[in-house]
Amino acid sequence: MWRNEKYETVPLDVKGIDEDNSKGTTDSLYPQAALRKAQQGNERPKDPKLWPYFQDGLRRIDYVLTYHVQKPQSTRKQSAKSCLCFKFRREQSSPPVHEDPELAAQEQRLDYHEDDQRLRREEFEENLREMGLEMEREEGNKIPGVGFLKIHAPWEVLCREAEFMKLKMPTFKVFVLVNMFVQKVTATLQPKVGENRVENEKYLSYPFSREKQHLFDLSDRNSFFDSKTRSSIVSTNPFRKAFCLPSQGQFKTKCHLSPDLITKGPDVILILSLQILCEEWASYSIFYKYQPIGLIRKYFGEKVGLYFAWLGVYTQMLIPAAIVGVIVFLYGCVTVEDNIPSMEVCDERNNITMCPICDRVCSYWKLVTACGTARASHLFDNAATVFFAIFMALWATMFMEHWKRRQMRLNYIWDLTSFEDAEVSHEENVKLTCRDRMPAYMTIIVMMVFLICVTLAIVFGVVLYRVSIMTALHMSSTPSFRTNIRATVKTTAAIINLIIIIIMDEVYGAIARWLTIMEVPKTDKSFEERLIFKTFILKFANAFTPIVYLAFFRGRIIGRPGKYIYVMGSYRMEECAHAGCLMELCIQLCITMLGKQLIQNNLFEIGVPKLKKMLRQRKIDKKHQEELDKTLHRHEKDHFLGPFVGLNPEYMEMIIQFGMVTLFVASFPLAPLFALLNNIIEIRLDAKKFVTELRRPIAVRAKDIGIWYTLLRGLSKVAVIVNAFVISFTSDFIPRLVYQYMYSPDGTLHGFVNHTLSYFNVSHFQPGTEPTESMHLGYKVEVCRYKDYRDPPWSDTPYEFSRQFWAILAARLAFVIVFQNVVMLMSDFVDWLIPDIPKDISIQIHNERNLIVELFMKQEQGKKYRNTIGDPSPQPLRSRPSSQA
Repeated sequence: MWRNEKYETVPLDVKGIDEDNSKGTTDSLYPQAALRKAQQGNERPKDPKLWPYFQDGLRRIDYVLTYHVQKPQSTRKQSAKSCLCFKFRREQSSPPVHEDPELAAQEQRLDYHEDDQRLRREEFEENLREMGLEMEREEGNKIPGVGFLKIHAPWEVLCREAEFMKLKMPTFKVFVLVNMFVQKVTATLQPKVGENRVENEKYLSYPFSREKQHLFDLSDRNSFFDSKTRSSIVSTNPFRKAFCLPSQGQFKTKCHLSPDLITKGPDVILILSLQILCEEWASYSIFYKYQPIGLIRKYFGEKVGLYFAWLGVYTQMLIPAAIVGVIVFLYGCVTVEDNIPSMEVCDERNNITMCPICDRVCSYWKLVTACGTARASHLFDNAATVFFAIFMALWATMFMEHWKRRQMRLNYIWDLTSFEDAEVSHEENVKLTCRDRMPAYMTIIVMMVFLICVTLAIVFGVVLYRVSIMTALHMSSTPSFRTNIRATVKTTAAIINLIIIIIMDEVYGAIARWLTIMEVPKTDKSFEERLIFKTFILKFANAFTPIVYLAFFRGRIIGRPGKYIYVMGSYRMEECAHAGCLMELCIQLCITMLGKQLIQNNLFEIGVPKLKKMLRQRKIDKKHQEELDKTLHRHEKDHFLGPFVGLNPEYMEMIIQFGMVTLFVASFPLAPLFALLNNIIEIRLDAKKFVTELRRPIAVRAKDIGIWYTLLRGLSKVAVIVNAFVISFTSDFIPRLVYQYMYSPDGTLHGFVNHTLSYFNVSHFQPGTEPTESMHLGYKVEVCRYKDYRDPPWSDTPYEFSRQFWAILAARLAFVIVFQNVVMLMSDFVDWLIPDIPKDISIQIHNERNLIVELFMKQEQGKKYRNTIGDPSPQPLRSRPSSQA
């Protein structure tokens, strides 16, 4: 099993290393053969300070490994000599020196560990050397305690591995692409990068083969394989074969840094790709422009390029969703004055007395005091909400289809149409059976269930906080505490939920990785998919469990006056406000979404790296730091950058946001707008992080976004069901329709508020639960009202569910069934209507296949012609094999 946690890209700690005892050593491994090749190729040496080359200035650095140097070699030799002569010195010295045995044993253990690591590194280097790679070692030249192993892949190794990996490389043949109207229209929004210019030509690509080198343009072998391809070749097969052996190198940090030649304008200018990305991508001033996806892919690899391409498509598709959401919100603002239910709540002439919201300390209250909440609820709970939910379901389908087409176009442009991920098994030495894996599987299931129960317990704890703090505020004698109790409790509880979500996200991420390692997946792809799935389940439950409770459970398991449901002895289950729980759900969604985006995503991504950088700079003298910046090579400077931890945190952040946008969008139509504003900043923030804060990641080839697409499709399907239940059970949309068409005398909503309130005789309170201040309103209350559909106390079946309750319940269930089936049918129709492969791309793929056949025919004819010129003797006729016909 070649994967090991100690090969992850981690920052090295150089504290405590004596700089005076670190002597710089440079060891070049097998440089003479490369020098002879360079002299034969008339290559000119280059300055290794400006370009990443070996000390000879001829061989470019394709990959760099770093490792700790605990002790210089001279010190080890001196200690070894002292060990050999220890007996002789002890016999000749006068009084023996008493040494601390614990310190001596610790030093011996450190020496043994250091020697063991050095032997492992040497064995690993020998394995790489057998693969044909050339290396150069630097230890302690300018950075104390750190050694660098620079790796160069010769031309023969590049060709061999490129053929093994079936890399498609450009040939001599150039063909014309189909002109695209969209690219011409958006030309002004494209970044000023040669990779993204509107061009109508493309080089015909073909899998590289050493036997068919005549098909490729090999006039400049140094630039035939770009830096991304060279580093990917080095880090794939040779490293895997070397890591498969028992010795695993003890190398800690991996980085590969080689600039490219960028064609910009009529002249070829030597410009670093990183500099262009910094100017045309990692800048907030060009937020309105498209990303240079081609250059991102060329520098960071296809996997990173696909992530930023997906993020760009997602952000672009949020624009129409945000516009429609704002229109729905403005519609609620415009019609709030004409909303009959909120007008009835705010009418003081109704004089409706409501039952207490808690036992003893809470008193009766007037319905008119809920006027502000009722008016605010109409902003998010109106007739346009249903339309917006249907629109967002179709929007999710359109987004998925748009991304599939965009992904197919990128696969064609990047020559990945025939690429398939090679899954390398990690069980080459040890085969694990189902019986071997069963304890790990049982542990994972039990642990996942336990963590979900922990999430439910946390939500229950927040519920108890809301109940207890509301009771405490009602008992307070301070008038300022007793005003706006509901708003205070809602806001503080949402903030507490946000803090818990942020903390538990980090805990769940670490536990998910530990469980995945325990499972011992067979391949890299299997490891990543299982890790993503576990992390998604835990973080999704962590983020959405409080929201699900507010949407579907709060206010529905409280009982009724005189027969309430209690938990933990004397705590009464909390109930919704008169206007329903939709407003509280909106507040929870708003705080969670904005808090995660501003604090967890943006602030942590900006603040934590900046804080680490400040701490590192405080330990180094400014003058010494300036001298280092002038003398350090490129790979030595990049050693101080942060490690690349992968794209999973970036994807997970956006997937949770996608859930916030689609799942409960019926209660928060402004969610797409907030997501759009966040993503505009997120793209440039991630770009700046990739360009300036992180080491360059390994260029990984990929043709899609993997399991993330499956999760997106699952969320889009679940969103239809969730929004149907939110509209039916959380909002008052269905009760208003039922009242208007079944119970209203004039076909309007006049009298709707009185229709939703039931009666309760205050003499039926349980002993000890009646209000202590019964005269709080200035008069004696005999009958109070509460929101429910129950029979009055003077009926034959007092406090039982009324006919209106069952009629509304039936209407709600019918709406869920109709809404779900109609919207899913419309989504499937849109999915069927839009083809996955754009028509122009399918035409170009067909033309490219024909051109490949034509190219082979011309090359074969050219070979025969050259053979005829070289040997004019007549050749016997041979029949063509049927396989080549």
